[in-house]
Amino acid sequence: MLFIHGSGPGVSAWANWQHTVPVLSRGARALALDLVGYGLTDRPADVRYSLRTWTDHVWAFLDALDVDRVSVVGNSLGGRVALQMAEDQQDRLHRMVLMGSPGPTMTVTDGLKALRAYEPSPEAMRSLLVDYFAVDPGIITDELVKIRYEASALPGAHEAYRSMFFDPAHAGNQLGITEEQVRAVTVPALVVQGREDRVVPKEVGWRLSELLPNGDMHLFSRCGHWTQIERASEFNRVVADFLGLDIEGDQS
Repeated sequence: MLFIHGSGPGVSAWANWQHTVPVLSRGARALALDLVGYGLTDRPADVRYSLRTWTDHVWAFLDALDVDRVSVVGNSLGGRVALQMAEDQQDRLHRMVLMGSPGPTMTVTDGLKALRAYEPSPEAMRSLLVDYFAVDPGIITDELVKIRYEASALPGAHEAYRSMFFDPAHAGNQLGITEEQVRAVTVPALVVQGREDRVVPKEVGWRLSELLPNGDMHLFSRCGHWTQIERASEFNRVVADFLGLDIEGDQS
């Protein structure tokens, strides 16, 4: 399994998947990486941030580990990368889980605007997570805020994040996908969505599930953009069942 994180400030593989990988790795080998420009991965001066760059990074990561075939679990941007992977080399994908993933009907939401407007501080990170990522503010722990804030304030991190989406030399905003592209993806897919998602609305996930020839959908009530954190135990069981994993003994 390959886990691909989203594109929020301070995002990293661990911040995204800390409640997921330890459980699902009981049933299969689990891999997670920080995409170029995020987390602890380098930010090369000559990189051009784009969907193509991030997808090529994932392929290079898998090739370096001699992974020929994989199931992909992608959150937000990670879901869009997964769809691009399917367009590139569909035969290398076993199954896909698209969680809060952009799709053909995606527009710029208030949640996305808030992500892009973020300036690093613990207070700003807490407000962002409480206001736009969770229905239950109780899941926004001091530890989660600390992890996300510290990652967003790493040397060069905020500058890279701003460049991705505001510098015309980069293409971080160019994540569009057509209905025809989605219809061509025959990999079995599970679209996972939070009903109260303020970053990628549930209607986007619903349309994806309609267009994917082998697409199912699971909608979590009272849940925002982070189903894997806000409904962690249920998310793990739904994904494990879809991927055919035995995670007996799950106490999350």
